[in-house]
Amino acid sequence: MLNIHIVCVGKIKENYLKDAISEYSRRLSRYCKLDFIELPDEKIPDKLNSNLELDIKEKEAKQILSHLPKDSFKIALDLKGKEFTSEEFSKKLDDLSMENSHITFIIGGSLGLTEEVLNNCNFKVCFSKMTFPHQLIRVFLLEQIFRAFKISHGETYHR
Repeated sequence: MLNIHIVCVGKIKENYLKDAISEYSRRLSRYCKLDFIELPDEKIPDKLNSNLELDIKEKEAKQILSHLPKDSFKIALDLKGKEFTSEEFSKKLDDLSMENSHITFIIGGSLGLTEEVLNNCNFKVCFSKMTFPHQLIRVFLLEQIFRAFKISHGETYHR
């Protein structure tokens, strides 16, 4: 069974997001072993300059890098990553699972990921060119992983 790790910055505070994450985690349990590594996010001040932004991203990057499994295929969620249809994403996960027993997805904090984190990843995925809260992206990611498994197993799932 494929092991999927999700390394993410920030705690989920909203119950509706916790409920969605819990529901998709339950659904995914028949297809993979799923676990989350939730890292604390740095406080972002109201007045943010580029030096402070870089400092915050680097602090979060140290935490992320220290929690990345060595034997895992690492995928960063990044605006500059490759965009997929759901069918293409399903095929990508199928192909990766043939060669890897562990896949790790990385979701950065509000300010994104550093180049160092991105360079430590094997691949980058972009769900949209639009900006979404990083907490909501967790739900999007789980839904797309679930949809990918349904597609690869030839099971019905709404379009």
